[in-house]
Amino acid sequence: MSESANASVVPFKVGDVPEEESLSRDPAEQLQNPAERLYLAEAVRMAEAIVFASAEPVSEKQLAARLPDGINIALAMAELQQIYARRGVNLVRVGDAWAFRTAGDLAFLMSRDTVQQRKLSRAALEVLAIIAYHQPVTRAEIEDIRGVETSKGTLDTLLETEWVRMRGRRKTPGRPVTYGTTETFLDHFALEEIRDLPGMEELKGAGLLSGRMPLNFSIPQPPADPDALTDDEDALTDIDLEELGLLTPRVTED
Repeated sequence: MSESANASVVPFKVGDVPEEESLSRDPAEQLQNPAERLYLAEAVRMAEAIVFASAEPVSEKQLAARLPDGINIALAMAELQQIYARRGVNLVRVGDAWAFRTAGDLAFLMSRDTVQQRKLSRAALEVLAIIAYHQPVTRAEIEDIRGVETSKGTLDTLLETEWVRMRGRRKTPGRPVTYGTTETFLDHFALEEIRDLPGMEELKGAGLLSGRMPLNFSIPQPPADPDALTDDEDALTDIDLEELGLLTPRVTED
Protein backbone atom coordinates (compact mmCIF):
# COMPACT_ATOMS: atom_id res chain seq x y z
CA MET A 1 0.00 0.00 0.00
CA SER A 2 1.39 3.41 -0.96
CA GLU A 3 2.05 6.22 1.49
CA SER A 4 -0.67 8.30 -0.19
CA ALA A 5 -3.24 5.68 0.67
CA ASN A 6 -2.38 5.96 4.37
CA ALA A 7 -2.43 9.75 4.37
CA SER A 8 -5.08 11.28 6.55
CA VAL A 9 -7.59 13.70 5.06
CA VAL A 10 -8.22 17.00 6.86
CA PRO A 11 -11.77 18.24 6.16
CA PHE A 12 -12.23 21.92 5.30
CA LYS A 13 -14.80 24.25 3.86
CA VAL A 14 -14.32 25.75 0.42
CA GLY A 15 -14.77 29.25 1.82
CA ASP A 16 -12.25 28.83 4.67
CA VAL A 17 -9.50 31.46 4.71
CA PRO A 18 -6.60 31.60 7.19
CA GLU A 19 -7.21 34.22 9.89
CA GLU A 20 -4.02 36.14 9.02
CA GLU A 21 -5.07 36.37 5.36
CA SER A 22 -8.65 37.43 6.16
CA LEU A 23 -7.40 40.28 8.34
CA SER A 24 -5.25 41.66 5.51
CA ARG A 25 -7.91 41.43 2.85
CA ASP A 26 -9.89 44.31 1.45
CA PRO A 27 -13.13 44.75 3.49
CA ALA A 28 -15.25 44.36 0.35
CA GLU A 29 -13.55 41.07 -0.54
CA GLN A 30 -14.80 39.55 2.71
CA LEU A 31 -18.30 39.54 1.22
CA GLN A 32 -18.94 36.21 -0.53
CA ASN A 33 -21.88 37.33 -2.64
CA PRO A 34 -20.85 39.31 -5.78
CA ALA A 35 -24.12 41.23 -5.61
CA GLU A 36 -23.32 42.30 -2.05
CA ARG A 37 -19.85 43.46 -3.12
CA LEU A 38 -21.35 45.48 -5.97
CA TYR A 39 -23.97 46.97 -3.61
CA LEU A 40 -21.25 47.92 -1.11
CA ALA A 41 -19.04 49.42 -3.84
CA GLU A 42 -21.86 51.71 -4.94
CA ALA A 43 -22.52 52.72 -1.31
CA VAL A 44 -18.80 53.53 -0.92
CA ARG A 45 -18.97 55.82 -3.97
CA MET A 46 -22.02 57.57 -2.50
CA ALA A 47 -20.34 57.98 0.91
CA GLU A 48 -17.25 59.38 -0.80
CA ALA A 49 -19.37 62.01 -2.57
CA ILE A 50 -21.21 62.98 0.63
CA VAL A 51 -18.06 63.39 2.73
CA PHE A 52 -16.14 65.15 -0.05
CA ALA A 53 -18.90 67.72 -0.59
CA SER A 54 -19.37 68.49 3.11
CA ALA A 55 -17.55 71.40 4.73
CA GLU A 56 -17.88 69.69 8.12
CA PRO A 57 -17.22 66.11 9.26
CA VAL A 58 -20.17 63.88 8.40
CA SER A 59 -21.57 61.74 11.19
CA GLU A 60 -22.42 58.08 10.73
CA LYS A 61 -26.02 58.95 11.57
CA GLN A 62 -26.10 61.40 8.64
CA LEU A 63 -24.55 58.81 6.35
CA ALA A 64 -27.08 56.18 7.40
CA ALA A 65 -29.91 58.60 6.61
CA ARG A 66 -28.62 59.24 3.07
CA LEU A 67 -27.22 55.87 2.02
CA PRO A 68 -29.46 52.96 0.90
CA ASP A 69 -31.18 50.98 3.62
CA GLY A 70 -29.31 47.98 4.96
CA ILE A 71 -25.83 49.30 4.21
CA ASN A 72 -23.19 48.40 6.80
CA ILE A 73 -21.85 51.91 7.45
CA ALA A 74 -18.77 50.70 9.35
CA LEU A 75 -17.80 48.32 6.54
CA ALA A 76 -18.39 50.96 3.83
CA MET A 77 -16.27 53.56 5.62
CA ALA A 78 -13.52 51.02 6.33
CA GLU A 79 -13.42 50.26 2.61
CA LEU A 80 -13.30 53.97 1.70
CA GLN A 81 -10.63 54.62 4.34
CA GLN A 82 -8.48 51.84 2.88
CA ILE A 83 -8.88 53.28 -0.65
CA TYR A 84 -7.52 56.65 0.52
CA ALA A 85 -4.86 55.26 2.88
CA ARG A 86 -1.95 55.95 0.51
CA ARG A 87 -3.30 59.02 -1.25
CA GLY A 88 -2.60 62.72 -0.80
CA VAL A 89 -5.75 63.04 1.25
CA ASN A 90 -6.85 60.51 3.86
CA LEU A 91 -10.25 59.65 5.25
CA VAL A 92 -10.08 60.18 9.00
CA ARG A 93 -12.51 59.54 11.82
CA VAL A 94 -13.45 62.53 13.98
CA GLY A 95 -15.49 61.33 16.95
CA ASP A 96 -18.56 59.72 15.37
CA ALA A 97 -17.97 61.49 12.05
CA TRP A 98 -15.77 61.22 8.96
CA ALA A 99 -13.79 63.81 6.97
CA PHE A 100 -11.10 64.07 4.32
CA ARG A 101 -7.83 65.60 5.50
CA THR A 102 -4.44 66.22 3.91
CA ALA A 103 -2.07 63.29 4.49
CA GLY A 104 0.14 64.03 7.49
CA ASP A 105 3.41 63.68 5.57
CA LEU A 106 2.24 66.28 3.02
CA ALA A 107 1.20 68.95 5.52
CA PHE A 108 4.29 71.01 4.64
CA LEU A 109 2.79 71.69 1.20
CA MET A 110 -0.04 73.61 2.81
CA SER A 111 2.20 75.81 4.99
CA ARG A 112 1.92 78.83 2.70
CA ASP A 113 -1.85 78.63 2.67
CA THR A 114 -2.43 78.25 6.38
CA VAL A 115 -4.04 81.08 8.31
CA GLN A 116 -2.01 82.39 11.21
CA GLN A 117 -4.27 82.23 14.23
CA ARG A 118 -3.83 84.28 17.34
CA LYS A 119 -2.33 82.19 20.11
CA LEU A 120 -4.50 81.45 23.11
CA SER A 121 -3.48 83.01 26.39
CA ARG A 122 -2.09 80.80 29.13
CA ALA A 123 -5.34 81.23 31.06
CA ALA A 124 -7.37 80.09 28.03
CA LEU A 125 -5.15 77.04 27.55
CA GLU A 126 -5.52 76.12 31.22
CA VAL A 127 -9.31 76.45 31.04
CA LEU A 128 -9.42 74.44 27.79
CA ALA A 129 -7.37 71.64 29.36
CA ILE A 130 -9.62 71.55 32.43
CA ILE A 131 -12.77 71.41 30.31
CA ALA A 132 -11.30 68.67 28.08
CA TYR A 133 -10.30 66.40 30.97
CA HIS A 134 -13.01 67.22 33.52
CA GLN A 135 -16.09 67.68 31.31
CA PRO A 136 -18.85 68.29 32.11
CA VAL A 137 -17.57 71.13 34.29
CA THR A 138 -19.00 74.45 35.48
CA ARG A 139 -17.23 77.79 35.71
CA ALA A 140 -17.09 77.54 39.51
CA GLU A 141 -15.50 74.08 39.24
CA ILE A 142 -12.94 75.42 36.75
CA GLU A 143 -12.03 78.20 39.18
CA ASP A 144 -11.76 75.70 42.04
CA ILE A 145 -9.30 73.58 40.02
CA ARG A 146 -7.23 76.54 38.82
CA GLY A 147 -7.33 78.33 42.17
CA VAL A 148 -8.04 81.67 40.51
CA GLU A 149 -11.06 83.45 39.08
CA THR A 150 -11.84 82.80 35.44
CA SER A 151 -12.91 85.81 33.40
CA LYS A 152 -15.95 85.63 31.16
CA GLY A 153 -13.73 86.74 28.27
CA THR A 154 -11.63 83.59 28.53
CA LEU A 155 -14.67 81.33 28.18
CA ASP A 156 -16.07 83.54 25.40
CA THR A 157 -12.81 83.12 23.46
CA LEU A 158 -13.01 79.33 23.72
CA LEU A 159 -16.67 79.38 22.68
CA GLU A 160 -15.79 81.52 19.65
CA THR A 161 -13.14 79.01 18.53
CA GLU A 162 -15.93 76.37 18.67
CA TRP A 163 -13.64 74.10 20.67
CA VAL A 164 -15.90 74.45 23.72
CA ARG A 165 -19.70 74.44 24.01
CA MET A 166 -22.37 74.91 26.63
CA ARG A 167 -23.78 71.43 27.09
CA GLY A 168 -26.31 71.61 29.94
CA ARG A 169 -27.15 72.89 33.42
CA ARG A 170 -26.03 71.32 36.69
CA LYS A 171 -28.85 70.12 38.95
CA THR A 172 -27.69 72.31 41.83
CA PRO A 173 -28.89 75.65 43.23
CA GLY A 174 -28.45 78.35 40.61
CA ARG A 175 -28.36 75.71 37.86
CA PRO A 176 -24.89 76.71 36.56
CA VAL A 177 -24.02 75.99 32.93
CA THR A 178 -21.79 72.99 32.23
CA TYR A 179 -19.10 73.09 29.53
CA GLY A 180 -17.63 70.42 27.29
CA THR A 181 -15.57 70.05 24.13
CA THR A 182 -16.82 69.76 20.55
CA GLU A 183 -16.05 67.70 17.45
CA THR A 184 -14.24 70.79 16.14
CA PHE A 185 -11.86 70.39 19.09
CA LEU A 186 -11.26 66.75 18.17
CA ASP A 187 -10.74 67.66 14.54
CA HIS A 188 -8.27 70.46 15.29
CA PHE A 189 -6.13 68.32 17.60
CA ALA A 190 -6.40 65.21 15.38
CA LEU A 191 -8.19 63.12 18.01
CA GLU A 192 -10.52 60.30 17.01
CA GLU A 193 -12.30 60.50 20.36
CA ILE A 194 -11.93 62.49 23.58
CA ARG A 195 -10.30 59.54 25.38
CA ASP A 196 -7.35 59.83 23.00
CA LEU A 197 -6.14 62.82 25.02
CA PRO A 198 -2.60 62.22 26.35
CA GLY A 199 -2.29 60.58 29.75
CA MET A 200 0.00 61.49 32.64
CA GLU A 201 3.06 59.66 31.33
CA GLU A 202 2.68 61.22 27.88
CA LEU A 203 2.36 64.68 29.38
CA LYS A 204 5.45 64.13 31.53
CA GLY A 205 7.36 62.89 28.48
CA ALA A 206 6.40 66.04 26.57
CA GLY A 207 7.64 68.21 29.45
CA LEU A 208 4.17 69.51 30.25
CA LEU A 209 4.12 68.03 33.76
CA SER A 210 6.78 68.15 36.42
CA GLY A 211 8.47 64.84 37.18
CA ARG A 212 7.88 65.48 40.89
CA MET A 213 4.10 65.51 41.15
CA PRO A 214 2.24 64.92 44.44
CA LEU A 215 1.57 61.24 45.14
CA ASN A 216 -2.19 61.77 45.06
CA PHE A 217 -2.10 63.67 41.75
CA SER A 218 -4.14 62.07 38.97
CA ILE A 219 -5.61 63.00 35.61
CA PRO A 220 -9.32 62.20 35.19
CA GLN A 221 -10.41 60.10 32.23
CA PRO A 222 -12.89 61.97 30.01
CA PRO A 223 -16.29 60.33 29.43
CA ALA A 224 -16.58 57.77 26.64
CA ASP A 225 -19.51 59.70 25.15
CA PRO A 226 -18.96 63.44 25.69
CA ASP A 227 -22.39 64.23 24.22
CA ALA A 228 -24.34 62.19 26.77
CA LEU A 229 -25.74 64.16 29.72
CA THR A 230 -24.75 62.93 33.18
CA ASP A 231 -27.20 62.17 35.97
CA ASP A 232 -26.61 65.59 37.55
CA GLU A 233 -27.21 67.55 34.33
CA ASP A 234 -30.32 68.91 32.62
CA ALA A 235 -30.45 69.54 28.90
CA LEU A 236 -30.51 73.16 27.73
CA THR A 237 -34.03 74.29 26.87
CA ASP A 238 -35.08 77.09 24.50
CA ILE A 239 -35.61 79.31 27.54
CA ASP A 240 -32.06 78.55 28.71
CA LEU A 241 -30.69 79.35 25.26
CA GLU A 242 -32.57 82.66 25.23
CA GLU A 243 -31.18 83.57 28.67
CA LEU A 244 -27.65 82.69 27.52
CA GLY A 245 -28.01 84.73 24.35
CA LEU A 246 -27.76 81.68 22.11
CA LEU A 247 -31.29 81.92 20.75
CA THR A 248 -33.21 84.96 19.54
CA PRO A 249 -36.23 85.52 21.83
CA ARG A 250 -39.52 84.75 20.17
CA VAL A 251 -41.83 87.72 19.61
CA THR A 252 -45.38 87.04 20.74
CA GLU A 253 -48.35 89.03 19.53
CA ASP A 254 -50.52 90.70 22.15
